[in-house]
Amino acid sequence: MIQDLLKESITTKDDLHKAKRKLSKKLGIHLPPNRELLKSYKELIKKQGLEPDPLFLHILKKRTVRTISGVAPVTVLTKPFPCPGRCVYCPTERGMPKSYLSNEPAAARALRSAFDPYRQVMVRLHSYYENGHKPEKIELIVLGGTWSFYPHAYQTWFIKRCFQAMNEFSFDHDIKKCTPKKSSWPQSMEQFHTTNQNALHRCVGLTLETRPDHITKEEIKRMRWLGATRVQIGIQSIFDDVLKITKRDQTRQQAKEATQLLKDAGFKINYHIMPNLPGSNLQKDDQMFKELFSHPDFHPDEMKIYPTVLPEFTPIMEKMYKDGTWKPYTDKELMSLLTKVKEKYVPYYVRISRLIRDIPATSIVAGSKISNLRQHIQMHMKKRGTLCKCIRCREERGRNIKTDYQKAKLFIDTIQTTGGTEYFISYENPQRTTLYAFLRLRLPEKKKSFIKELDGCALIRELHSYGQLKPILGQEVYTSQHLGFGKRLMNQAEIITKKKGYKKIAVIAGIGTREYYKKLGYALKKLYMIKSL
Repeated sequence: MIQDLLKESITTKDDLHKAKRKLSKKLGIHLPPNRELLKSYKELIKKQGLEPDPLFLHILKKRTVRTISGVAPVTVLTKPFPCPGRCVYCPTERGMPKSYLSNEPAAARALRSAFDPYRQVMVRLHSYYENGHKPEKIELIVLGGTWSFYPHAYQTWFIKRCFQAMNEFSFDHDIKKCTPKKSSWPQSMEQFHTTNQNALHRCVGLTLETRPDHITKEEIKRMRWLGATRVQIGIQSIFDDVLKITKRDQTRQQAKEATQLLKDAGFKINYHIMPNLPGSNLQKDDQMFKELFSHPDFHPDEMKIYPTVLPEFTPIMEKMYKDGTWKPYTDKELMSLLTKVKEKYVPYYVRISRLIRDIPATSIVAGSKISNLRQHIQMHMKKRGTLCKCIRCREERGRNIKTDYQKAKLFIDTIQTTGGTEYFISYENPQRTTLYAFLRLRLPEKKKSFIKELDGCALIRELHSYGQLKPILGQEVYTSQHLGFGKRLMNQAEIITKKKGYKKIAVIAGIGTREYYKKLGYALKKLYMIKSL
C-alpha cells in the first residue's frame, strides 16, 4: 500500500487520510495505522535505496504535537506507596500509586512495565521512534503519589534507572527484554548525569510531583541533586477552610512558603488547582483564580486545572455526593468559570498545561465528563471574539512555517512576588498572539541563599524556544528554536542583572542543557551553571 500512497499527491494529513480510505476500499483492506505505514516506508527506503520524502515522513508522524515544542515528554510513574494525605477526593485503587487509576493512559503504561522506571523510559522512547519522532531532548516527568514521602534509597534508584535508560537507549534495543547494562549500574548519580550531558537522548528537564507541606530547604537541595528543574505541587485550594473540609492537611501559608523557597532555588513551579472542591463554590473559585495570578505569594509559572469529579474508589467523597454535601458544577457553570479565568485573569507568563484530568469517563461517577474541555472553551471564546494570553495558547509550536521572525519583538514583563522580583522576557509577534521564545529571571530580595553556590546570584529559572528543525519539501526550515532567540534572551537577562547590582547569574540547567550554557560562558558549580558578570 505504501507504494500506492507515494503515487498520490499528499501534502497534508487530510490528504493522507483520504488516500488511505480510497486505497483501502480499492484493495479491500482495513485502514492501516500511520505507524505501520511509517515502518513500511522506512523499510522500503532502506531496501531500495530511495531518497526519503521529508514531507511525507512528517505527515506519517503520529501526534506531531508531542515533540513540536522542541522536547519529547516522557512520563513515568512511581510504584504504589503509602501517602501522607487523607484527601477525600483522591482515589485509592489497589495496586496503584495514590490518586492514580489503572485506566489512565500514563498509569496504564506504567502498570504494563511493572512500574520499572528503566522499562518505562525505554518503551516510551521506542514508541516515539516508531511514530516518526526523534526524542533527542527529553523532558522527564515523574508522577505518582507524593515523591517527597518515598524513601530516599528508592528515589535515588528510580532516577538513576531513568538516566540509565536514556543513556543506553537505541532504537535497535530489544524492547521486549529492556535489560539494562549491569556494568553501568555501579555509577554514582553524578556519573549518570555526566554521561547524559552528551548522550544522544539527553534529559533537558526533570519534573517531580509533591505536596507544599513537604517542601523544605533540605528537600529542595535533594531534588536538585537528583537533577530536578521543575516541581509540580498540589495546591488544590488557597482557602484554609476548603483544605480542612477536604482533609488536605496543608495550609495557605505552606503553599506560600513552598512557592518562595522553590523560586529562590531557581525551580519552575506548576500548581495543581481543583475548582469545585467540597466547601467551595463558583464565587470562591473565581476569587481563588484571581488571587493566584495577582497576589505576590503565588504567581505560578504553570498550572494544571483539575475540576473536581467523583471518581471510583473515593468512598468519603461518594458519601458527600449522596448526602448533598458536595454538588458538582454543571458543564455550563464549569465552562463559564474557566472561560472567565482564561479571558480575564491569566497573564502572559503562565502556561495552563491542562484544563481537565485524564480520567476516563467510565471511571467518573459524578462531575464533568468532557474530555476535550479545552477545545470547547476555545470554540466558545472564538465565538465571543476573545483570546487567552496563556503561554500554551500563544506558543509558536511550529504551527506557522511562514512566520516572519524578523518582526519578532522583545517584551519584558515585571512581576512583584514574595521574596523577589521576577522578569518574564520574551520574543513574540507585535500583537503578542504568537510566542517564539521566553526566559524567566528572578532577582531575590536576599542575596544570601540557603544554597551556598547561589549567594549573590540572580536566577534564570527557565529558558525555552519553540519549534523544531524540520525538513520540509527538501528544504531545511528553521523555526524559532534555531534563530538565536535563546542567546538574545540570555544577553537581555544579563543586562538586567548587572543594572540591578548583581555580580553573578545562575541557571537551573537540565542535565542535557549544560553544554549549551558552557558555550555562553557558564560553568558548573555543584548543582547550577553560574557566570560572573
